[in-house]
Parts: sequence; C-alpha cells; structure tokens
Amino acid sequence: MHVDKIRQISHEHDFDGDAHDNEKRTLKVIVLTGITMCVEIIAGFLTGSMALLADGMHMGTHAFALGITYFAYVMARKFSGSTKFGFGTGKFGILSGYTSALFLGGTALYMIVESFGRFFKPVPIAFDEAILVAIIGLAVNVLSIWMLRGKETNHHGHSHHHDHNIRAAYLHVLADALTSVLAIVALVSGKFFGWSFLDPAMGIVGGVMIAIWAWGLLQSSAFILLDGNGDKNIRDAVVTAIESDGDSLVGDLHIWPLNSNALAAAITVVTEEKRIPPDYCSRLSHITKLKHTTIEIHNCTN
Repeated sequence: MHVDKIRQISHEHDFDGDAHDNEKRTLKVIVLTGITMCVEIIAGFLTGSMALLADGMHMGTHAFALGITYFAYVMARKFSGSTKFGFGTGKFGILSGYTSALFLGGTALYMIVESFGRFFKPVPIAFDEAILVAIIGLAVNVLSIWMLRGKETNHHGHSHHHDHNIRAAYLHVLADALTSVLAIVALVSGKFFGWSFLDPAMGIVGGVMIAIWAWGLLQSSAFILLDGNGDKNIRDAVVTAIESDGDSLVGDLHIWPLNSNALAAAITVVTEEKRIPPDYCSRLSHITKLKHTTIEIHNCTN
C-alpha cells in the first residue's frame, strides 16, 4: 500500500474578540473601587467607625482581585502576535480567571468560618454605621456590575462570546453585591427586631453561594488550561463534515481550547481518493470556533 501525506492548514492567532473593550471596562471599575476604598478608609479614621474602615480595607482586596483581571488583558495585548506563544495569548485571561476563582474560594471559606465563629462568640454591632456601609457598598457594586456587564458577557456563561477573565471580575463584584444585600437584610432585622443571629446566618449563606460560583469558574478555567478535549457536539460536527464525501475517514482527532471562545484542531484523515484530496478546511468553515486547524491527509492507494 502506498501512502502519501499531505497537510492542509487553516489558522489565525487573533482570538481577542472584545478583549480591548473588556479591558477598558475593568479599568473603570478599578478606578471606581479605588475611589470608594479611599473615601471609606478616610471616613473610618475621621469618624472612628470600624465598620467603615473594615469595608474600606475589603474594597482594597476587591481592587486587587480586579487588578489581576486588568493585568491579564494588558499582558495579552502586549504579547499579541509574539512568537513566544505558539497559539497566541488567549490563556492569559484563563489563568487570571483561575487565580480569581481561588481568591473567591478563599473569601467564601473565610466568610463561612468567621460566621460560624460569631454564632458562639457574638460581637457588638453598630447597626446604623454598618447599614450605611452596606448601602454604600451595594450602590458601588451595582454600578460596577452595570459597567462590567456587556452584551457579550453574562455570568451564566450562555453568551456566544464568553470571556473567563471578565467573568471572574464580574463574579467578584457580584459576590460583593450579594454580601451587601444579605448584610442589609440581617442588619435591618437585627436593628428593628433584635434578630442578631441573622448576621452570621446570612454570612454562611453568602459564603456558600460564592463558593459555588468559585467552583464553577475554577472547573471551566482549569479545563481550558489543561487543554481539555472539545465538547462532543463539535467533535461530531467535525467528523460529519470531513466524512461527508463517503471516501474520507477521520483516523485521529484532537480538539482543544485556545481561550474562552477559540478552538484548535489536529485531524488525521485517511482517504483512497486518487485525485487531489478535497479542501477539508473549507468543509469546517461553518464551525466558527475552530480558529487553528491542522489536517494531515493520508492518501492510501494500492
């Protein structure tokens, strides 16, 4: 049996999509968070309010987490087109999302442990100041959510242009907003009805919900970082398109993610077609997520 090997390659390395727009929106949220942090810390010192001071410090950790997101966009843009990265810089954002998920998980764990501790060792609560801080925090987070949420991104991941990096930033802000809402409910109940137990109870509820979000982000970003094999629907679509002529057979297939929106594929095709093999890459053009495709054709003839 005589075997000729032919290669067809279709590729591009620009997978950024709306990254520049997401980068600008993230920077705006960082600035807003930084201003709020400074105001709360200064007000905390001037008024002697530990609640304001503590929330200001919390805003600082929030700004740091958002800074990781922004840094990933900057680095991806800086090295765009660089030969140092064989498949582009798309995984900068994925690595940022994974790191942010770890921060979210740590925050959730701290909230749960601290809340359980307060069931056994309650601390005095300055309800008026704490409610004011929670309302300010909620207002800032609602504005941040509006700034981060574009038409291409949602936290459920149902969008066609899903970005793990902006999703991580979005989840940080959403987690803060959830914490503020639960805190307001607990503090108002404690102030007017004496239900102080709701404060740690709401802390546990918030911690569990944030942990669930963090786990989802951790799983999806880790899958991409570890070159997880593409989903079954896309794999089936590739095989169907390649074998549509009845003379070709997919002998080997590898599909892996390059970032949140782009896939690469390495395909081995075996055919007995004696004439020039068809352009298999054109058959795959309808699979828009395939951005880098290498097809090795084994032309087998007796």
